[in-house]
Amino acid sequence: MNTQDFTGKLKIALLAGGAIILPASAMAQQGTATADGAVTQGDLAGQIDTAPGDEIVVTGFRQSLDAAIAAKRNSASQVDVIVAEDIAKFPDTNLAESLQRVPGVSIQREAGEGRAITVRGLGQQFTRVRVNGMEAVATSTSDASANRERGFDFNVFAAELFSSLVVHKTAEASLDEGSLGAVVDLNTGNPLALDAGFSAVASAQVRYNDLSEDAGPRLAGLLGWTNDDGTFGVSVSAAYSQYKTSELGNNSVRWTQGAFRSVSGTSCFTGTTYTPNSACNAVGLAFHPRIPRYGAVEHDRERLGLTGSVQWAPTDRTKLSIDGLYSTFKASRDEYWGELLFRTNERSIDVVDYQIDADNNLISGTFNNAWVRTERYSRESETKFHQLSGRLEHEFSDRVKIDLLGGFSKSEAPITREATLIFDDRDFNGYSYDYSDMDSPQLSFGTNGISDPAQFQLAEFRNRPSDTTNKFKTVSGNIDWQATDELNFEIGGVYRQFDFDTIGYRADSTYCVAFTCRPGQYGLPVTGAISELFELGNAGQPAGNTNQWVVPLLGPAADAVGLFELNPAAFPGDTRSVTEKTTGGYVQANWDSDFFGLRFTGNLGLRYVRTDQSSTGFVGTSEVTVERDYDDFLPALNVNLFVTDDVILRGAMSRVITRPSLGGLTPGGSIDPFNFRITTGNPFLDPFRAWAYDAAVEWYFAPGALASVAVFSKEIDNFPIAGSQQGTFADSQLPTSLLTPGTPLYEAIVGGTNPGVPIEYRTQVNNPGGSLRGVEFSLNLPFSTFTDSTFLGGFGLLGNVTLIDSNVEYTVPLPGTGLDRSGNPTGASDVFERPLLDMAKRAANGTLYWENDKFSVRTSLAWRDEYIDGISGNRNVFEGFEDILNVDASIRYNVTEQLSVTLEGTNLTDAARKRWVDDFARRGYENNRFGRIIMAGVRVQL
Repeated sequence: MNTQDFTGKLKIALLAGGAIILPASAMAQQGTATADGAVTQGDLAGQIDTAPGDEIVVTGFRQSLDAAIAAKRNSASQVDVIVAEDIAKFPDTNLAESLQRVPGVSIQREAGEGRAITVRGLGQQFTRVRVNGMEAVATSTSDASANRERGFDFNVFAAELFSSLVVHKTAEASLDEGSLGAVVDLNTGNPLALDAGFSAVASAQVRYNDLSEDAGPRLAGLLGWTNDDGTFGVSVSAAYSQYKTSELGNNSVRWTQGAFRSVSGTSCFTGTTYTPNSACNAVGLAFHPRIPRYGAVEHDRERLGLTGSVQWAPTDRTKLSIDGLYSTFKASRDEYWGELLFRTNERSIDVVDYQIDADNNLISGTFNNAWVRTERYSRESETKFHQLSGRLEHEFSDRVKIDLLGGFSKSEAPITREATLIFDDRDFNGYSYDYSDMDSPQLSFGTNGISDPAQFQLAEFRNRPSDTTNKFKTVSGNIDWQATDELNFEIGGVYRQFDFDTIGYRADSTYCVAFTCRPGQYGLPVTGAISELFELGNAGQPAGNTNQWVVPLLGPAADAVGLFELNPAAFPGDTRSVTEKTTGGYVQANWDSDFFGLRFTGNLGLRYVRTDQSSTGFVGTSEVTVERDYDDFLPALNVNLFVTDDVILRGAMSRVITRPSLGGLTPGGSIDPFNFRITTGNPFLDPFRAWAYDAAVEWYFAPGALASVAVFSKEIDNFPIAGSQQGTFADSQLPTSLLTPGTPLYEAIVGGTNPGVPIEYRTQVNNPGGSLRGVEFSLNLPFSTFTDSTFLGGFGLLGNVTLIDSNVEYTVPLPGTGLDRSGNPTGASDVFERPLLDMAKRAANGTLYWENDKFSVRTSLAWRDEYIDGISGNRNVFEGFEDILNVDASIRYNVTEQLSVTLEGTNLTDAARKRWVDDFARRGYENNRFGRIIMAGVRVQL
């Protein structure tokens, strides 16, 4: 039986929510990656050992692991593969959660589900993602902000739409450039892999969240048809889900220093000039929460995905494929907060009593004349992604073939509404907080509370819609010449154009700017008609906490000030674009030969790429465009020595790049008048550049079994890095006309309440870089390896551990050591060596499973160590996330060959997301829980 006959018979029937048929096509040379670097499903098919004439039906989890291991074993470079059965049978709601099973991959969850991935310590901006062989960016608006960078948001897609995920951890000349971390291939279906005639698979689940107490549908299905000759096939698949998630917790919005009006009855100011004394100095230089608050965030999400594929193979040597993918991801976010606005208002607040701990935190206190605020935030967003691609593969002879690929993709992420309505009470007495427990502070608004609408005035309102678009156009091709039975050569070229555009609009105002106010009035008096009472629920708060407060009633409160009748104006600081045109090519030699009697495989090549870059942004109110270009030569080597049939030694060396962040390339910048921050770009940033070194030993000690150790190193010789320093608004030399009237920064600068208030300046500069080194341990152990027991042999264990270390220098402002005449902190900066941002030094994943023909059960754990994700601000030294452990499980019973029932759960321990500021004091930033998710359903194959 030849390879094409065999692979044409291969059928991988998914009976899971993934409802995807794993495609089978002609196996690439020696089962390695194709010319464009993607491990195809045909490769996977060709690597499963079978007896001649057998048809392989991969319907079980164990069989899918075998297929993935076979692909890894025969690849010329270091890859990890997830076959569709893995995706479908894990209780994963999107692709990020599927990818976290791969050694060295960690994820960050937002709104209770995965959004972005980190590979071997390098964050999402260092990972390139290809959909059906073409680079793409999927952008979503999730959590607190929209993604306006190169990072790929995996929550846009349902896991059910994809048949395989391939993570390329080492570079090849034939593999698209742009990644310091990894290239991830997302592959959809292949109709010529189906049996002749019609095929259909469908699934239905109910998804329940125990925090939101919401149940929503999760549906998926596939239809396919292939003619009797196996030369023409079509398939379509769809996945739909709708669900609500709640988020409960507290947030300090970071910590800061600054002088108060008085401390324990002693005045700290003479007029507007700070008057030093021991009590005022101690309290002013201690760190206090900027906006201590409890609240709830409600997420309502709807995801729809469609794929379609047409394949025609008029001869055994020619195949034409056309693939399309469409996805929409709608998300609404509603927030309800009860808070105290210390930020920039300290000089009007009296400290009645207080305690300062050993970390110089104003750990507890009681305050009068405080600025109390309740806040209602509402955002509506939608991501639309579509891609169309065509591929022609033709063999001119047994030794010469071509592969041509072309297509386009577009990701649109409009925010149609981003509204904030604010109630203020600016002379509140008897507020107290206690942060002795940083995770669960006590925030008390006294015995009178804040549940009476008459206490408040509607003081501020704003609406900030925006739109972000990413587009790719790609044309590529290569010629493969099989020079000998052991050696083939590839030569290829690529043209790719990437367009990024984002535009932001603002309709911001205070009540007294938009309307006439009487003396002493700062807003519209609040009544029950424009307000509602919010009940916090169980957010982990201690006894004595205030758990209910009045918040704006969205529709009536917005109507009262005409918020949605305002015409938002384009905001220059939030408007920018980048166009990159990439032209390049590569040459690569691939071999599969003997070395002193041992099988020796690998590839050696050189990739050249020229990048023409055009960046547009605003400097003040003037639009500026900066153009530049740069070249890169990127050699890559992969070698694999089969010490025995079961032991492989691997090595790799390559030159790799990641282009600068899109925000960093913007000429000009933006002003954040609420967080007192000015961010500017630098269109002359160089790419991240590094030499990558990898080595691994893999032992395939039994059928379906693998133990491996991989070591890796990145020597980063250019690393654009964000810098931060303190200054004043006057230092920026920007006109005050750019400040929005009524905002805190406007009132401080133009209103004269605190013209010397510290401003944080952020920009990016070229940096010498640093190093990253790590090791991965991985084990795939089916218990059938060492027992003949039917019961014990049904067990299996998957596990991996990744240990990483890196060093990069950051310049960070230090805590203030003095207070100036305005009562603002002053101090120096220092250089710190820390790991790369978003890099956890340790991560581990494990799965214990048991399976027979009728029943299967799995439990999975994913642990990620703490990590820093920013240089922070307000003189805190870095900020980051605490470690987190997520536990998922799945149970499945096959009623018949066509019907199965499932029960699945994610985040079964209701793990909280905890964040901190300051690497030394570890001040509480946020502590939010999202609830457990339970899914029950049926799957049918016809």
